Amino acid sequence: MIQPHEITAMVLAGGRGSRMGGADKGLQNFNGIPLALHTLMRLQMQEGQRVGDFMINANRNLGAYEAFGVPVWPDNLADFPGPLGGFLTGLERCETPFLLTVPCDTPRLPLDLAERLATAFDDPTTEIAMAAAPEDDGQLRTQPVFCLMPVGLLESLTQFTQEGGRKIDAWTARHRTVVVPFDRPEDDPKAFFNANTLAELHALEKN
Repeated sequence: MIQPHEITAMVLAGGRGSRMGGADKGLQNFNGIPLALHTLMRLQMQEGQRVGDFMINANRNLGAYEAFGVPVWPDNLADFPGPLGGFLTGLERCETPFLLTVPCDTPRLPLDLAERLATAFDDPTTEIAMAAAPEDDGQLRTQPVFCLMPVGLLESLTQFTQEGGRKIDAWTARHRTVVVPFDRPEDDPKAFFNANTLAELHALEKN
């Protein structure tokens, strides 16, 4: 069983924010709190499987993110390489055996996310645990940026990115990835809804 002190959670806030007109998404307010800070607080409130440490991946406005009180690390890869760049940064900086990744734009992420992903490692052959949630049609869809992984995957991800790889699914397909469904009746249907535009963000505040 994974112990709480063995997990570091990273909030991914290093994107371009192109669908928000270039705004720094993690600093946009959700119910009066910057998205990245709101996400960080959700991680700090995790039930069952507590998280031992926290950090943020950001590429702009580093001082604003540092004000949230946890370490902030920019991508080591150039030109906004996407979430996988954040994964790589997290694995390089992580000082615990496991890294949990979450995006900054999903402010209703489950409070039992860490606990349920950690159960996938009850099977010693698991290399990555990835969340999945139902679409409107009821079909499960994987949520690739919500992953729990051991830091031992750093070498694999370094090689993949050096080869030019940038797609999360293409990398996780190289490993035994266990999909963890979040489809219980009590699960929030909007837990994994990501706000890509300011209009979507404001709409989510009202639901």
